Amino acid sequence: MAFASPRNPIYGVEVDHQSLIDLRLDARLLKLDLSKGARSILAGQHHSRFRGRGMDYAESRHYQPGDDARSIDWRVTARTGQTHTKVYIEERERPVFILGDFSASLFFGTKDSFKSVLAARAAALLAWTAVQNGDRLGGVLQVDNRIIDLKPKAGRRGALAMVNALVRATRQTNTRFAGSRLNPALQHLNVVVHPGSLVLIFSDFCKIDRQTHQYLSSIRQHNDLVACQVLDPIEINPPGSGRYLITDGASAEQTAVIDTTLKTTRRKYREYFTRQQAQLRELALSLKIPVFHLVNGDNPTRVVAEVFGKQSRAPAGHGG
Repeated sequence: MAFASPRNPIYGVEVDHQSLIDLRLDARLLKLDLSKGARSILAGQHHSRFRGRGMDYAESRHYQPGDDARSIDWRVTARTGQTHTKVYIEERERPVFILGDFSASLFFGTKDSFKSVLAARAAALLAWTAVQNGDRLGGVLQVDNRIIDLKPKAGRRGALAMVNALVRATRQTNTRFAGSRLNPALQHLNVVVHPGSLVLIFSDFCKIDRQTHQYLSSIRQHNDLVACQVLDPIEINPPGSGRYLITDGASAEQTAVIDTTLKTTRRKYREYFTRQQAQLRELALSLKIPVFHLVNGDNPTRVVAEVFGKQSRAPAGHGG
């Protein structure tokens, strides 16, 4: 497949800088507040506790009606005989890391766009949300079978660095026969992620194994994780009855035919996806990682708002 030049992106196949920058307007209405538990769409609808932003102890003062009983300073209370509560100062910045698994399987789509484009738009949206909520933004992206390591940065610099990397990711040329690159990306993230970070993973999770579990488990020990599984409708249900020619895009010789006129073919098709989803669900439940779906045809802003929440009003003081 021929890729467009940076000045002439192919709609649905790759993204351009301006379209990702424009998402900062949608991000003004979103938040990354997971302190009350993230909604899990795939992993059993369970709720996971998140650390949220870091809190520094400031002082203890007399308890006042309405104070959280969990913040009572029992040592000071016992010493003085009067109930005291701890007061904290919220850290202004928290590291947010975006892991983008742009493996070959993401360069596919039957509705609106490639999965890689959908992943890039959702990742950019959450990147702008993070920096506009005062968090530092870093990331690990797999591009052309190489790892791009983005050091955490605050503000617009962090978001634009992510935008540049995402544009490169959707325009990579070495997407054939590459296989899954999720594990190498997780391995690198495990080395560079800052403890106490929020990690947002974008992948189709088409190939996960014991090593995937080990990397995620290690990262999960000291960080909060939320995973986004990017899918295409045809991966969830087989196409209508018919004979479909498929190709890897490399050559005319590398083609095959899927015959969905046969009930056995449709059954095997569904069973394959069901097994894949069951494997991911088991992984997510064992590590208490919320996983949500983003399917081609979805509006990323709407899905993100459902999972992470909306601002009560647009935050003030953030310039474009």
